[in-house]
Amino acid sequence: MRNTIIKTLLLCSTVIGTTTIANAEDVTLTIESWRNDDLSIWQDKIIPAFEAENPGIKVKFTPSAPAEYNAVLNSKLEAGSAGDLITCRPFDASLSLYDKGQLASLADLEGMKNFSDVAKSAWITDDGKNPFCVPMASVIHGFIYNADAFAELGIEVPTTEAEFFAALDKIKEDGSYLPMAMGTNDQWEAATMGYNNIGPNYWKGEEGRIALIRGEQKLTDEAWVAPYRQLAKWKDYLGDGFEAQTYPDSQNLFTLGRAAIYPAGSWEISGFNAQADFKMGAFFPPVQNAGDDCYISDHTDIGLGMNAATKNPEAAKTFLNWVGTSEFASLYANALPGFFPLSDAPVTLEDPLAQEFISWRGKCSSSIRSTYQILSRGTPNLENETWNASVAAIKGTETPEEAGARLQEGLASWYKPQMK
Repeated sequence: MRNTIIKTLLLCSTVIGTTTIANAEDVTLTIESWRNDDLSIWQDKIIPAFEAENPGIKVKFTPSAPAEYNAVLNSKLEAGSAGDLITCRPFDASLSLYDKGQLASLADLEGMKNFSDVAKSAWITDDGKNPFCVPMASVIHGFIYNADAFAELGIEVPTTEAEFFAALDKIKEDGSYLPMAMGTNDQWEAATMGYNNIGPNYWKGEEGRIALIRGEQKLTDEAWVAPYRQLAKWKDYLGDGFEAQTYPDSQNLFTLGRAAIYPAGSWEISGFNAQADFKMGAFFPPVQNAGDDCYISDHTDIGLGMNAATKNPEAAKTFLNWVGTSEFASLYANALPGFFPLSDAPVTLEDPLAQEFISWRGKCSSSIRSTYQILSRGTPNLENETWNASVAAIKGTETPEEAGARLQEGLASWYKPQMK
């Protein structure tokens, strides 16, 4: 009896000891992010899915307020208190962290093989050798339209510029709806949902964007001036007072059913679904002529990198590899309609409007906004200059040719490949 009790106690001691060791080996990863609106999605969907497949690795999502993120993150990195995983803004903000040795190179991460060069472009060194964040999501540009209004007026979805302007003319002539909801008060939307929305069809997406970076094309070339010409035509369809119309004003005009077409980014989908009580559809930027290849702005928006000082590099790499899977892509994209996975893994989206946007990847070539990589590091800043040039083209205060010449002069004043 006594021997049985001793054996039982020894067995219990062994089990308790083993459990204690196992718990001691559990790793907790902390994620830094500016997306505090995503907290419930990470806590309720993403993290439980990962932890179920990876026992022994726990994950905490600890976001900061968006406006404070850069300052908070920099302070934590300098103090050595930042999390293991760093949510990455696109391009130079994250590149500077890598250059300071605060983000680790992910060149050897297996999961990086699941991403195209376009997907990696926002989080890679200028020489293309060291990616430092796993691409998580992009936003796609195009046009969202009031499908009920189109049906009422007998308008087919336009695929060419001629059809696009014919549709706008028909809407304007009928008078029941404002043809297109976009203002110029805030400036950025004229460039983001205007110039960089329709522009890739002219400069052939990545072909033209890379040529501009290399100095092989100039902003005075026809491919870069022509989009301003199209924007100049938009003026007649934006309604009275568009000059003072703010971004929220444009959103309200569309969701209240007063406008038929909205030059869009896919990030609008969730808000529009909640606010609009009519059926919506979307179309990609119409090409110049029937049969032309189409190009879309499929713009890199958010990534995830590894703190170079993490004490848990293997666990962090396990999580980052998982971010490159179709499971993560499906979870993230369906939780946030309009933010699209960047991996090559196939994903089916539950939201029909989001599915329409992402289907364009199978029809058109993807590119990113022309000014975001390398070309806006100097003064004058090409991104900001594109804002005011797009507004000037729409208002008619500057000709397309004048806008191209001004922007080219500014870029060539500081960017060596354009000084030739």
